[in-house]
Amino acid sequence: MLQIEPIPAFDDNYIWLLRDGAGGDGRATVVDPGDADPVVERLRADGLSLGAILLTHHHGDHQGGVADLLALWPDAQVFAPEDQRIRQATRRVGEGDRVAPPGLGTTLEVLDVPGHTATHIAYLGDGALFCGDTLFAGGCGRVFDGSFEQLAASLRRIAALPPETLCYCAHEYTLANLGFAAWVEPDSQALAERSREAEALRARGESTVPSKLALELATNPFLRTREPGVIAAAERFAGRPLGDETAVFTALRRWKDERYD
Repeated sequence: MLQIEPIPAFDDNYIWLLRDGAGGDGRATVVDPGDADPVVERLRADGLSLGAILLTHHHGDHQGGVADLLALWPDAQVFAPEDQRIRQATRRVGEGDRVAPPGLGTTLEVLDVPGHTATHIAYLGDGALFCGDTLFAGGCGRVFDGSFEQLAASLRRIAALPPETLCYCAHEYTLANLGFAAWVEPDSQALAERSREAEALRARGESTVPSKLALELATNPFLRTREPGVIAAAERFAGRPLGDETAVFTALRRWKDERYD
């Protein structure tokens, strides 16, 4: 079973440290190391070596530490999407591929989840989803070089995973995301309760991530594009009827981009 721990980086990033919960051979895997220094510090403090790096997309705050980590652990494998902007990849992976990071004792399935970027991927295994910037706790990523249509489809795909799946996103954006969610569903008791719990966690200096997919389905507007109240809110912003889930999603994402963020 995976043992998963956050390594905070920058102002609000999480680099995920994965190790074999049964003990393993002392090799660990990290997900989206935008900064090498906190990873090196944690590995040395825990007496671990680096066996693999999993990258979800090309943005610098997710891959910026790779070169420095490889300088220290040159045999580490680097799994990454088919994107030439990620230069240190040792294995390019995509939809349906399975990866077995050395020393981890777990095989992960690769999912294509584009939208935030055109080549974004996620890693799924042992009840955990490492989703980068596609899905956030209470929200989702902005659209950069992907498309609204891609991101809407990727989120619908994630929504269809088992509800007990734990979603390990890459940023501590939860309180801000829940603030926007309250614009969309101001009368949601589930959302109000989640906001109180998230505020208490942050007040204690604790992470709000991971989140269970079931909680996202109950409170994250970007996964609730079939709900009548969410549709109505999106239509009020758009000023017109919206014909399908993708149109609702696009209106919500534009609303957050233009009026909230």
